[in-house]
Amino acid sequence: MNIVITGASRGIGKAIAEIFAKEGNHLFICSRNEDVLNDTAAQLRIVNPLSVINSYPADLSIKNEANSFAEWCLHQAVPDILINNAGNYIAGDILNEPEGGLEEMIQTNLYSAYYITRKLVPAMIRKGSGHIFNMCSIAALQAYEGGGGYSISKYALKGFSQNLRNELKKYGIKVTTVYPGAVMTDTWDGFDNSNNRIMEAGDIAKLVLSATTLSNQAVVEEIIIRPQLGDL
Repeated sequence: MNIVITGASRGIGKAIAEIFAKEGNHLFICSRNEDVLNDTAAQLRIVNPLSVINSYPADLSIKNEANSFAEWCLHQAVPDILINNAGNYIAGDILNEPEGGLEEMIQTNLYSAYYITRKLVPAMIRKGSGHIFNMCSIAALQAYEGGGGYSISKYALKGFSQNLRNELKKYGIKVTTVYPGAVMTDTWDGFDNSNNRIMEAGDIAKLVLSATTLSNQAVVEEIIIRPQLGDL
């Protein structure tokens, strides 16, 4: 399958790329840091030499770069799966978070998915199949202290995903919204997880892969996954 994964060089995106690479798929991966992205691509080729890994550095919060990445993908193949995972987290409450933080997170967490999806979906509609995953957050389900603009951006992504599900079902294209709780990624850098208090990125990747294995007439609309002991 042809699989597009944004924000693929670290964390959940990288774990998803790894699990699909093991299956021998054709991956189109993207992230902002070219050096880290190239290292990730090299690691994925070792995971399974039969999996084709194509990488493209871009800042998807910038419309022109997002469109260029999507067009680059379409020049090579029509995606079977699109995983909108690019995201950014800036801590703070609404009244004290850094100036411009909300705008930055809206651009990265919402607009990147919006731009990429609008470019890729017409080809998927013509093909008559496909599956889109939007990586949301439990921050879109319940407000929490320190969530501020991040929560707002994820609520917006939730709305985008729900509308997309309603619009695309008649074309045979599935849409799944993923709501992870705390996952051991860069967001939790420095956190002592020696007692396995929070989840592994691989946990999310396994669920995403599983959701792609259903029959054409079945779709997992939402995936909510939290640490066993609850949210932090």
